[in-house]
Amino acid sequence: MEVNLTRVDQDFHFVAKGAAGVEVHLDGSPAIGGHDAGARPMEMLLMALGGCSAIDIIQILKKQRQQIDLFEIKVNGERVPGELPSVFKDIQVHFILGGPLDEEKVKKAINLSMEKYCSVAHILYKTATVTYTYELKGQEVNL
Repeated sequence: MEVNLTRVDQDFHFVAKGAAGVEVHLDGSPAIGGHDAGARPMEMLLMALGGCSAIDIIQILKKQRQQIDLFEIKVNGERVPGELPSVFKDIQVHFILGGPLDEEKVKKAINLSMEKYCSVAHILYKTATVTYTYELKGQEVNL
């Protein structure tokens, strides 16, 4: 796997491309001289966690013939303050799904993703406590 980053300005703005050729913009915060022209690298890591688990969950639920009408993921990460590198210490993932879904199948799909399949989650488990919940039909459930 290879990605390429190309610097866009004289500060911290980069355009990254992977094998599919899709562009993703990265930038630093204005506090360090960035221009808010892209996501921060640590934000991208949380986005990767959400995206990785979403792909797993959708694949599992599709195989079980479940119809997903709504799927959102909220990921919140807390970093170790005052340390370099400042890695994530706590990450909370909240899945919101809607549709004519079997709740047990949703719960199983989420657990399989987060405990077995999602490579990004397994990387983050090395430095952070990762917890996850889901909401289905307006009811939040801790896993």
